Amino acid sequence: MAHRPKRTFRQRRAHSSDSDDAEERSAEPEASGEQAAPGLPEEGPPSGVGRAEVTDWRARARGPRGRGRVWASSRRAAGAAPRAEGSDVPESRMVDLSTDEESETHHSPESKDDHSSSSNSSSSLEEEFSSVVNIPDAAFIQAARRKRELARTQEDYISLDVKHTSIITGMKKNSDEDPESEPDDHEKRIPFTPKPQTLRQRMADETTPRNEETSEESQEDETQDIWERQQMRKAVKITEGRDLDLSYNSESQTVKKFDTSTSFPPVNLEIIKKQLNTRLTLLQDTHRSHLREYEKYIQDVKSSKNTIQKLENSSNQALNFKFYKSMKIYVENLIDCLNEKIIRIQEIESSMHALLLKQAMTFMKRRQDELKHESTYLQQLSRKAETSTNGSLAVGEKTPWILEEIESRRSQRRQARALSGNCDHQEGTSSDDELSLADMIDFQKTQGEILRDHKQIFEDVHDDFCNIQNILLKFQQWREKFPDSYYEAFISLCIPKLLNPLIRLQLIDWNPLKFDAVGLKQMPWFTSIEEYMASSMEDSKKEDGSDKKIMSAIINKTVIPRLTDFVEFIWDPLSTSQTTSLITHCTVILEELSTCGNEVSKGKQDLLKSIVLRVKKAIEDDVFIPLYPKSTIENKTSPHSKFQERQFWSSVKLFRNILLWNGLLPDDTLQELGLGKLLNRYLMTALLTASPGPDVVKKCSQIAAYLPAKWFQSSAMRTSIPQLENFIQFLLQSAQKLSRSEFRDEVKEIILILVKIKALNQAESFIEECHLDHLKSVIKEV
Repeated sequence: MAHRPKRTFRQRRAHSSDSDDAEERSAEPEASGEQAAPGLPEEGPPSGVGRAEVTDWRARARGPRGRGRVWASSRRAAGAAPRAEGSDVPESRMVDLSTDEESETHHSPESKDDHSSSSNSSSSLEEEFSSVVNIPDAAFIQAARRKRELARTQEDYISLDVKHTSIITGMKKNSDEDPESEPDDHEKRIPFTPKPQTLRQRMADETTPRNEETSEESQEDETQDIWERQQMRKAVKITEGRDLDLSYNSESQTVKKFDTSTSFPPVNLEIIKKQLNTRLTLLQDTHRSHLREYEKYIQDVKSSKNTIQKLENSSNQALNFKFYKSMKIYVENLIDCLNEKIIRIQEIESSMHALLLKQAMTFMKRRQDELKHESTYLQQLSRKAETSTNGSLAVGEKTPWILEEIESRRSQRRQARALSGNCDHQEGTSSDDELSLADMIDFQKTQGEILRDHKQIFEDVHDDFCNIQNILLKFQQWREKFPDSYYEAFISLCIPKLLNPLIRLQLIDWNPLKFDAVGLKQMPWFTSIEEYMASSMEDSKKEDGSDKKIMSAIINKTVIPRLTDFVEFIWDPLSTSQTTSLITHCTVILEELSTCGNEVSKGKQDLLKSIVLRVKKAIEDDVFIPLYPKSTIENKTSPHSKFQERQFWSSVKLFRNILLWNGLLPDDTLQELGLGKLLNRYLMTALLTASPGPDVVKKCSQIAAYLPAKWFQSSAMRTSIPQLENFIQFLLQSAQKLSRSEFRDEVKEIILILVKIKALNQAESFIEECHLDHLKSVIKEV
């Protein structure tokens, strides 16, 4: 469809282009009028009408575009010319004059002044036609005008009846047959061009100068007129096509009639029967499918009714929603609280760890420094003729003060053992972990500040968000009310993460290296979790989300990392009290893990690995047994002999502490650490340099006493473990030397040591070789 240009509603100015356009448009009716009746006056608007009124007259002359009678009027005007040729001149003049008279009468109220001015110019024409044309009076004209207005009001619509065109055609035929009954010119034709102007108006238009400023407006009006003419043509084509379709449809309907001459194939009963059977089979299949669908719908209805019944019998959904919503809000608030407090917990935890690490490093550094100074001092004593360098002289200046401090602490420990009644004690087996009074006060002050800050973390928090028992009570209510959703949410995996900050807070003042440390099972969080797990009434089908694994998860994620830090940085393997306390706590933790789950956790592996690495480091850094000439060692009161004895018994103490891990560490690892690295490398070297006697036998007996009994439990075992081969050979050599001396009682002690470590074949061969028949009974008792 063509795009309708923008319509402007401004008043046109009178310029030459408009006047030319008016002249061109009025030329056509003027020419037709000349052909029909030469000499007649031109048609146009009444004389004296202005430019604005002419424009208004043109708009009224266009009329409504959608009326059906528009097309009939236009066709009637086209066919009026031949009829005018066949008639006489007065009749055509009368028709044209009536048209002009109507237009003049229609515009008479608007152009009274112009009409009076142009009366002189038109008087000659009126006199010419007054003798031929019968001019009606005013009453007749008024009656005709009212009649036309009434006809417009009754038929001012576009008929949707398809017979409209035929009616118009019929009207045309009737009008051709009866010229007297045809309607007047105003009803049968609507002019689409302006009426001819008077002579005075044309002269005014020709004398008016062209106005260049209004050329754009005239182009817009011209475009508007072109667009309207295009729309008229399209409407004419559409109506003509519609008439053709109607005529074609009517003809086709008349053609499609039943032809009686058409022959059909013969009818066979078998064919009809076959078709009926096929139709019946299809209907039966459809019926069966409908029955299946019906049964399915019945089952759906029953299941829906059962579901409705269950929902009606269940607890109120509003209460359930309220509980879940409150639980959601509680967990969110708990997480927010813990996220806010976890930073402070980590700071306090790091402060306590740094304090203990500082103390442990102080003890370790002091022991290594004292060992270095004492060893240097003894070397200077054994080399009296040599002069020390400047560096050694500086060390010598500090050495007397350090030796005095060492001796002072030793005397204090002797007095303490004498008061306790422990007289059977070897020098070097005590832990040198005494602090000075100033250091002790400073340590206690710092520890008190840390513990005070530790208690103030949750002072502003409600117990429901910081008390482990209250937190578990919330989840216990969930588990009791809605167990299915509880286990589907895997709460057993979430509880260890939620409780991790609170458990770490309780473990801040827990030191597993102290003999008086609180046991793990006596802690409040441990008992609360045990009660929570004991109250679990879960089915065997929910083992994957079992609450029984909560304890193992907490130990793996919280307790074992804390214990691993103590082992790596704070634990002193030379301290028997620390080792014993650490083994006790490790045993409880690993047993708890074994009861909760059979799988080997990564935390457990990391803990055992850290223990092995720390023991290796202690053997490499802290074990030192000096070797001196026998003449120097034979004198038991010499400082060289005392220093060597202390270092030997200190190594034996480490040997004992290592073997205390029996049951926790694998046997292969213990044998490699205790026997391979410590006994065969350091202790055997000191024993081989010592002269055989009761002291050597005592040392060997003490070493054998520390060996785990389960290594020698097999009754069929006649040979000891391979790592003890050097030790057994040393015992046999010592027994041979003592059997030829006055120390015969020590030989029996050596045989008992061989029997204990399952070196039975070596003991029997030694008894037979030395003819010690009275010692065969010792072997038989085993």
